[in-house]
Amino acid sequence: MEALRQVESWEVGVAAVAVVGPDGVCARVGPHDRALPWASVTKLATALAALVAAEEGAVDLDAPAGPPGSTIRHLLAHASGLPPDGRTPIAKPGERRIYSNAGFEVLAESVAEAAEMPFEEYLRLAVFDPLGLDAVLRGSAATAVEGSLDDLAALGRELLAPSLVAPETLREAITVAFPGLVGVLPGFGRMEPNDWGLGFELRDAKEPHWTGRRNSPATFGHFGRSGTFLWVDPEARLALACLTDRDFGDWAKDAWPRLSDAVLAYSE
Repeated sequence: MEALRQVESWEVGVAAVAVVGPDGVCARVGPHDRALPWASVTKLATALAALVAAEEGAVDLDAPAGPPGSTIRHLLAHASGLPPDGRTPIAKPGERRIYSNAGFEVLAESVAEAAEMPFEEYLRLAVFDPLGLDAVLRGSAATAVEGSLDDLAALGRELLAPSLVAPETLREAITVAFPGLVGVLPGFGRMEPNDWGLGFELRDAKEPHWTGRRNSPATFGHFGRSGTFLWVDPEARLALACLTDRDFGDWAKDAWPRLSDAVLAYSE
């Protein structure tokens, strides 16, 4: 709890933060049951749903999806060639890491078609209900989940100790997909390489970054434009979940790494 007190100095209206271990929440501050927009942290839930679908045999990660030559794996890894928004490709599949909301929307459409139900229903049945989440998807599968800190913390716990997919499946998803691709990490600029797993952004040696310097290179997760993030550090066996009501900006680039480092220092 001591490490979380710096949240009180953030210039935001609402901030809710939780430190999560394999057994659940270790400490938290702020309103834990208030639903807030997750923005692009939504992609973590969408990716997990796609992995469940793959394990169920509903989809094949290497099946064609999206632009010609692209697969579900390409879509998950932001390597399909689709632009950030829009359905006209701007690169060949596997050529560049282009962060794409459109790619995740195409991914969700592919899962929905295979499952023969709307994606928001599949996401609820495959991820939210089994984890006891009250979160809901209200629009794009790339950006439109709304949920509480309790919901986001539960997702963090699942990613520390998976129950919905096999550990081997999650391990593959947090391993670099299509290694060596150059791209832009939104808000932080060009990264060479811009490593990504299957829906999970990988910290690796990226600098600057929204996680802390104490985070291991194995850390994975996502942040969102609405001032949200979730990282999971498998070496520290911790996750950190954060929801705010202030859009991502320079304040977050300073505050989030400092908070992450304080949490990890306190846990050592």
